This record gives sequence, C-alpha cells and structure tokens, in this order.
Amino acid sequence: AAPQEVSMLLLLETPAGFALFSVKNKKLLKADVDSIYDSFKTASDAARQVNVTAFQKFKDTKDAMEACTELTEGTVGKGLKKFLKKNIVDAGLSDNLAVLDKTLGGNINKKLGIEVSVLSDSVKEIMRGVRMHLTALVEGLEDDEVKAMSLGLAHTLSRFKLKFSPDKVDVMIMQAVGLLDDLDKELNNFAMRLREWYGWHFPEMGKIVTDNLAYAKVVKHMGLRPKAKETDFSKVGVPEDIAGEVKASAETSMGTEITTEDLANIHTLAERVIELTEYRISLAEYLKLRMNAIAPNLTYMVGELVGARLISQAGSLMSLAKHPSSTVQILGAEKALFRALKTKKATPKYGLIYHASLVGQSAPALKGKISRVLAAKLSLCCRVDALGDQTEPTLGREYKEYVEKRLATLEEGGMRSLTKGISKPATGKYEKQSSGSRSGTAQYNKDADVVEEPAPKKKRKASADAEGAEEPVKKKKKRKESTAEEEEAAEPVKKKKKKKAAPVEEDE
Repeated sequence: AAPQEVSMLLLLETPAGFALFSVKNKKLLKADVDSIYDSFKTASDAARQVNVTAFQKFKDTKDAMEACTELTEGTVGKGLKKFLKKNIVDAGLSDNLAVLDKTLGGNINKKLGIEVSVLSDSVKEIMRGVRMHLTALVEGLEDDEVKAMSLGLAHTLSRFKLKFSPDKVDVMIMQAVGLLDDLDKELNNFAMRLREWYGWHFPEMGKIVTDNLAYAKVVKHMGLRPKAKETDFSKVGVPEDIAGEVKASAETSMGTEITTEDLANIHTLAERVIELTEYRISLAEYLKLRMNAIAPNLTYMVGELVGARLISQAGSLMSLAKHPSSTVQILGAEKALFRALKTKKATPKYGLIYHASLVGQSAPALKGKISRVLAAKLSLCCRVDALGDQTEPTLGREYKEYVEKRLATLEEGGMRSLTKGISKPATGKYEKQSSGSRSGTAQYNKDADVVEEPAPKKKRKASADAEGAEEPVKKKKKRKESTAEEEEAAEPVKKKKKKKAAPVEEDE
C-alpha cells in the first residue's frame, strides 16, 4: 500500500492578527527550495498552492502588543489558544501544524495536544512565499493597513521594552552621575564669582564664612554691609561666634560702596547658588537610592559615587560585569596606561577605584596592593548585581570585611619589617599562688627567702672538668702567640737581606 500523504497547516503571526493556512499542493512539502520559490512568484500562483483556513484580526495595538510579547517569550496566550482550539481541535482536524518558533511549538503541543511538525527548509520557504502575498491571500487586508499596523506595533513594543528592560535602568545612573559632576563644576564657578563680586563691597566676609552655601545665604539675607548690625544671622543657620565676627568686621571694612542695582544682580546669583546646591543634595540622594536598588553589593563596597562612575566609564552594569578585575582596577586611567605602555614605563596601579574609602585609608606604599585586592572582589560583586536578583548586599559585606582584614595584615607586616632589629622584652604568664589559709589569702613562702648555698663536691668536679677543658685551649693560644712572634722577628731579617742584596746587583 502506498504511504498516505500527510496534510500540513501553517501558523503565521502577522502584525494584523493570527492566520492559519492549509497546504493544497502536498508535493511542495518534498520539493526543492528553488522550485518552491517559483511556485510563489505571483499572487495567483500562491492561491493555487495554499488556502486560508482561518484568520483572527487583533482588536487594537494593545492586543497586538500583548500577543507579540507572549510570542517572543514562546508562551501560548489566551488569544492564540482560543484561535487554535476553535479552528483545529474543535474542528476535528488531524493535520500537522508547522510553527516557526520551536519553543512555541512545544508549548502548543503540551497545552492543546496538537501534533507540531519539525520545520524543514521546504516549509520555511512555503511560509516565506505566504508572507510575500499575505494581503492577496487574506480577504479584507490591504498593504497600507498592514504597514501602519506593523509600524505602530514596532513603536509600542520598543517603548515597552525600553520601559521595563532591566538593562536600560543603569542609563539613569550614568546620566545622574554625569549631571552631578557638571553641577559641582558650575557650583564652584558660581560660588567663586559670588565671592569675588560681593568681595568688592565686603572683602573680609570671605575669610570668615568659608562654606559656599552659608556665604550665599548670608549675602541674600544681609544685603548691604551697613545692615550687618541689625541682621539676625541665626535665621540662615550661622553660629553666633561667626555672626559676631561678621558684625565686627563690617564696621571696619575696607570695601567699596555699591548701588541697589548691583546688589539686585548679586542677590540673583546668590539665589542660583542656593538653588543649585539644594538640587545637588536631592540628586545625590536619588543616585544613592538608585545605586542601592540596582547594584547593592557594588555600592556597599565602594560607595554610590565611585560605583556610579565605574558603571558610567564601562558603559553599563553588564559591560562592567564582563570586565576582568585587572581592567576594573585601572578603569578611568586609560590615558596614563597607554602613555606608560608607549614610553615603556610603569603602568598605573589604580584608576577611579583610588577614590574608594578602602584605598584612601591605606598607607601610600600599600595603595597598589589594596586596589588590586579590592578590584578582584568588586568584579565578583558586579557580576552578582548584574546577573543575580539580590536586593541585600550580603556578598558586599563579606568581601568588604575580607579587604579590611587584608589591609590590617598588610599594615601589620609593614610594622614588623620596620621593627625587625629591635628586641622585644620577654613576657611570661603570671602564676597566682594557691591560697592555703582559712581566710583565702596566700601563705608566706619561706623557701622564697632562702639564700642559695654553693653545692657540694659535684660542682667542684664540674668546675675542675671545665678548667681541664680550658687548659689545652690556652696552650693552643700560647703556641699561636709564639709562632706570631717568631714570624714578626723573621720579617725584619728578610728586609735587611733584601737591602744588602740590592747594592750588589747595582755593582754588577
């Protein structure tokens, strides 16, 4: 008996909806790829090869996006499940179903019990041909409509992925730390400009009020110098002693007079300095919360500022996690590294990691070693933060303790090498005397006060033996001394002989 030809159903996911096609020409399933392409050259050719079994259109873009996200994950959503159950299971079709995604095919088989066939090159080519003539095969679909639907779905899906992708959250950290650095520069420029500008009117106040924020608040609150006496500086949080100094120096100031218009501009600048300083504080708090949420172990090890700068320098938390510890150690010192390689000099030992508290508190000679140890542990922390789902810095605590212990041992080793030649006093354990009296106090020990008498004959014999052993040594010394004297006596004789021999040679 000839083998029965198996019929095939094709599931296509389009931006417009789900489509189910049945293959009319069953010879296509065993045909070559080139011949299949020829069979789908025109829309009429495609209509002869396949037939539309069912088509379910998406209600709106939201429905399409939900279906798309489920398909990307390989799961069978409610809409697809209803569609397949209605058109295959309930219809009593026993045909094999061809699905492009292998994971999705496996899930369809598990949930609905539909036989899913293995994809071959010929089936893929048939699906490609169907997609090419989709609008012609499905009634009511137009090219413009499908293009608009695909564009809308692409935009919505991209927005959804950007919004909820954990990989993109560290972009906020990079932007925040960049803005923080910019704010520090601008604040410094503005504060210096304010000091210089108001300094023409009241130069002495610059040395009395050192904090930039306090200086801006005092300028805004006090205004002109003559008002210093009447001003209550406690409202802007200035201590009484500093306020007294400001009032005293205002009476004998060497500054020039300014107009109310000049003061108005100075006030505007002071307000900007206060606003920027307050915004910087809130931004630093935001960065701290973000870093604790995204990279808790990294933040615990080096702090939120250094951690954020490392992420910013690497490009993302994932790329920082991919870096080896040697790269993490010198991250931020690339210019110095390449200069050292070019000039064949010593390469840098640390980059951004230098600003970490663990490296800062170590001795100058140990900074290189500690930065290497810290970088090794940091790279592990970054990998846990990037790939794990921990919210507590359990690993960070363990590694920070390890680095602190390592620093302590290195410092102890350095102290030992410094005190190598100094002898330490002998230390012994104090032994408490046992109490023998009723009251519990120690009894008087008579043996401790006994004067030691010289031992009898045994010691004398031992001393005699020692003297006997010393005698031959002394004899040897005497022999050496006598030979040395003989040599000294012989040397002048030789010299005399030489002196006598010299004139004889000259006579000859």
